[in-house]
Amino acid sequence: MRILTLLLVSYCLASAAPVPEASIAKKGELLFSDDFSGAKPDARWVRVVPTFSVEDGVLKGVQTRVKDEPTKDGKGVIKAHAAVHGLNVPTKDSVVEVKVRFDGATMIDVELDDRDYKGAHYGHICRAQLRLDPKTGKGTAVIIDEKEGNMRNDIRAMKDDPSKKAEMAKLLVGRSANFPAEVTPGKWHALVVEIVGDQIRVVLDGKPVGYLKSPGIAHATKSRFEFGVAGQGGAFDDLKVFAATPAN
Repeated sequence: MRILTLLLVSYCLASAAPVPEASIAKKGELLFSDDFSGAKPDARWVRVVPTFSVEDGVLKGVQTRVKDEPTKDGKGVIKAHAAVHGLNVPTKDSVVEVKVRFDGATMIDVELDDRDYKGAHYGHICRAQLRLDPKTGKGTAVIIDEKEGNMRNDIRAMKDDPSKKAEMAKLLVGRSANFPAEVTPGKWHALVVEIVGDQIRVVLDGKPVGYLKSPGIAHATKSRFEFGVAGQGGAFDDLKVFAATPAN
């Protein structure tokens, strides 16, 4: 997975389109909100990689699968994986507003999936990430079309075949984009992710920081949001999900 991620970064930097200054989405009906202060979680929340908890009115995630490990019977491998918390709110186009905080995390993201879609691993459709390099302190906004990119079944099958490296890289061109973003550990950041048609636009603390136009994003039946944390501590608060229509 690390090799695939590096390829995404290497081959998509040059193709990143300018970030639109104006919103691409018009907010409609409020589909979901949670400030994590309730005594009982909303029934639409789903435990995916179950290392999330609600503490002091905040949803907190910690990655515990930090390296590949053998299964108890020794016949398989449990892969390293970010902590993931799912939300069953079906949408096509949407706007997600949420506060996020890096408390040791290296990545926090908002992902959209369709579990009934079999053309991509685990029904992954698209995602918007904030990344923080602990060595340099540099932040990055990353947007990925997973349906037609790194999670598409045929492309994903190439990652362990060195002879397919060039072919895979060619297929991944234009399927992700990376942009610099100001991310500060321990600080609450206001994150907005707009998903309309085949486009995603990311706004951080009121500043447009990322944009991608790619065909897989337009997948019509996005049945679940997933919120991920890589590393030792990430937090979410004041989450809102709106239905959306194109701004123009």
